Amino acid sequence: MRNKIVISVSIIFTFFIGCIFSYLVISYFPLKTEIVEKMITEYKVDETITFDAIDNVYDAVVVVETFKNKSQMSSGTGFVYKKDNKNGYILTNSHVVSGATDVEVIFTNGERVKATVLGSDALGDIAVLSVPVDKVIVVAKIGNTDDIRVGSTVFAIGAPMGSEYSGTTTRGCISAKDRMISFSLSSSGTNDILMRVIQTDAAINPGNSGGPLINLAGEVIGITSLKLVKQEIEGIGFAIPIEDAMKYTDELEKGKPIQRPVLGVQLLDLDETYALFFSDIRVDEQIKTGAVIQSVLADTSANEAGLKKGDVILQIGDVKIKNKAELRYELYKYNVGDKLKIVYYRDGKTKEVEVKLKGSE
Repeated sequence: MRNKIVISVSIIFTFFIGCIFSYLVISYFPLKTEIVEKMITEYKVDETITFDAIDNVYDAVVVVETFKNKSQMSSGTGFVYKKDNKNGYILTNSHVVSGATDVEVIFTNGERVKATVLGSDALGDIAVLSVPVDKVIVVAKIGNTDDIRVGSTVFAIGAPMGSEYSGTTTRGCISAKDRMISFSLSSSGTNDILMRVIQTDAAINPGNSGGPLINLAGEVIGITSLKLVKQEIEGIGFAIPIEDAMKYTDELEKGKPIQRPVLGVQLLDLDETYALFFSDIRVDEQIKTGAVIQSVLADTSANEAGLKKGDVILQIGDVKIKNKAELRYELYKYNVGDKLKIVYYRDGKTKEVEVKLKGSE
C-alpha cells in the first residue's frame, strides 16, 4: 500500500514539474511564435511595398491604339514620363505606332484622348507621343538600371490583347541584365541590329509592348518590347533599359531625327555565303569573325579613309567584333564628328585606319 502511495505521489509531482518547465520554456523561449510572427510581418511589409510600387506608376500607364484610314491597326501600351505647361509626354515603342495615321490613348479612368506622334526611332524602338496636359493623371518616376541585380523583383504593367485587359500587372524578377540580343529592322530576316536589354520572367504578352517595367521603388527601369522576342517563349521577356530610351527623348519631343554616325558601307556577315559569292567576294578561311564590306558609298567616311569592297572589319576602336550587328552596336556608341580607329583585313594583312565619322544625310 505504501509503495502505491509513493508511486502516485511521484507521478503527480513529476506531472506538475513538467507543466511548470513547459510553462517556463514557452514564456521565456517563444521561438516558434516569434518566427511565425516575423514571417507574417515580413509578408505584410513585402505586400505593402508591392502595392505602393504599383500605385506610383499605375495611373501613368495608357493603352495606345493605332489607326490607319480610320481602321484600327493594333494596340500597345505607353506611359507618361513627363509634362510641362502644355503637354503630357508618353513613351512607347516605335513599332507600336509605325505606319499609323492616327493614334489614341486610353487612360486608367477610361478617358480616350487623341495623341500626336512627335518623333519615332525605329533603331531604338522608341516613340514619343503628346497629349493635352490636363488629361494627365500621374507622371511616372524614372529610375535607372545601375543598381539592379539578377533576382530583383520587377513588375510589368500593360494591356495584353488590347484595352479589354488594360492595367494588367504581372510580377517577376530580373533574369539577366545587359543581355545582348540581335534582331532585324528589315523584312530580310537577317539580324543586323544588336541591342542591350533587360531580361525578365514577368509575363509580357502582345499588347504589353511600350509599357513600363518597374522596380520595388515604383520607378520605371525599362520599356517592355515584344518585338525583341523571336518566339513567344513563356518566362522570357525583354525590356529596353530606361536610360537608353531617355537618351533620345529630347530630340524626339522636338520632332528631330536621331543623328547617328555612319561609315557609308554595305556589310555582309561571314556566314552569308551566297551573298558573298554573288558579290564576287572571297574571304580567307583563316578569318573567322568580322564584318565584310560589300560596297563603299561615295563621299562617306569609309570612302575617304580608303576602305574597299572585300575588306573585313575586325575591330572598332578597342573592341573586336564578330559580325555586322556588333559593328553597328559599337559604332553607335560614338557621335558624329568623332575619330574612330578601325582594324581591318585585306590581301592577307591586318591594317589600321582612322576614320572621321559623318552623320546620315
